[in-house]
Parts: sequence; structure tokens; C-alpha cells
Amino acid sequence: MAVCPECDAAVEIDEYDVDKGEIISCPECGVDLAVVGLSPLELDLAPQDEDDWEE
Repeated sequence: MAVCPECDAAVEIDEYDVDKGEIISCPECGVDLAVVGLSPLELDLAPQDEDDWEE
């Protein structure tokens, strides 16, 4: 479980189901979030430019 940095909502994600750099959406506010840490699970706002996304 992680917290959305935009709306502080709890985002339920299993750290084993995501990779660092993966982009997900907040279920509450819909903002794109980047997984920046796995242990503990940390989220940050995703880059606005898709060229900046890690794949």
C-alpha cells in the first residue's frame, strides 16, 4: 500500500506486482503516478512528458 502524493489517498498496490519506474493511476484523483521505490513502496507524480518515462 502506498499514498498518492497528490490527494493523499491510499493506493493499494502489491510491491511484487510493479516495477520501479512503472506508471500507474491513482484510483481516487486519476493522476499518473510513478513507482519510485519498492521497499517501502513509494509513489511520486509521473513526468508529464512520455519521453521521460522509464520502460
